[in-house]
Amino acid sequence: MSQYVLSTEYDLASKYETTIQPFWLNNVTHGKFSGKDDLDIGYAQVVHPDAIGSVVISSGRIESLLKYKEIVYDFYQNGYSVFIHDHRGQGLSGRMLDNPQIGYVQCFDDYVYDFKQFIDQVVSESSQHKPKLLCHSMGGAIGALTVMRYPELFDRVAFSAPMFGIRPSLPNWFANLLLSLHAVINKKNAYFFGQKNYESKPFKTNELTHSEIRYNIFRQEYQQTPQVKLGGISGHWLKMAAQAMDQIEQNAHCFPIPAFVIQAGADQVVDNKRQSRVVAKMANTKLQVIDGSKHELLEEQDQYRIPCLTTILDFFSN
Repeated sequence: MSQYVLSTEYDLASKYETTIQPFWLNNVTHGKFSGKDDLDIGYAQVVHPDAIGSVVISSGRIESLLKYKEIVYDFYQNGYSVFIHDHRGQGLSGRMLDNPQIGYVQCFDDYVYDFKQFIDQVVSESSQHKPKLLCHSMGGAIGALTVMRYPELFDRVAFSAPMFGIRPSLPNWFANLLLSLHAVINKKNAYFFGQKNYESKPFKTNELTHSEIRYNIFRQEYQQTPQVKLGGISGHWLKMAAQAMDQIEQNAHCFPIPAFVIQAGADQVVDNKRQSRVVAKMANTKLQVIDGSKHELLEEQDQYRIPCLTTILDFFSN
């Protein structure tokens, strides 16, 4: 059992409709700010009247803040104001391509620029606390780059299954060959080989979570708001992601603030081997492995999710 107030799968089906959705409608405010090149970036925030601190969330690829309603609710119940924005090119934020479903970014620096704007224009205006940072997956790469560039922004950072490497792991020479080949025969904003528009997978074949209730809830959210649907990645996104991950590893030894990395033991999305290698190089960083968990630690079954969130809340309270 956790000493914190956390949602459980047992009553989530009813609680989501009777408690979490009304909380989201009545307490959470939404807005937009201008990111790089004046692209609209959507965000949500909830300010706790007696906040013990603030948590900023950096979400993963394909994700929208609408997927984080339960997480936002849980952190609020434990005394935190919570802030989350949708990265450019996904969720409720603006798109840069004619096909809004292609995963694309011109450069990961654009994500970092948007993040800094979010802190300056939204978070700092609504909270007196130096925020804690919670990152998941791709949001971990974005968060790490942001912390490295602006170490003064956050008090500490917790990474959930961070994207410090991507599965399937290919030899660098072969991955670079595929990227070069794709660049020659396709435009940089075209889907990478094998990628396509959004497709809702049945729970039994998903690689993200063991929790059927949480999986179905987030799929339902995406059905109700079709604009947040996102498909696969472009070749250019993959090239920029590879450069970003290399940059993180090359500078890991001087990571400037306390960090905690939670690794999903059964992750099929990010490369745990490279993730462990990067974490071993990072200054001020501890690693914990949640054995058996799939990639979505924050959306997993209670046996994985509760220990994960408990250790994060412990880390944030220090």
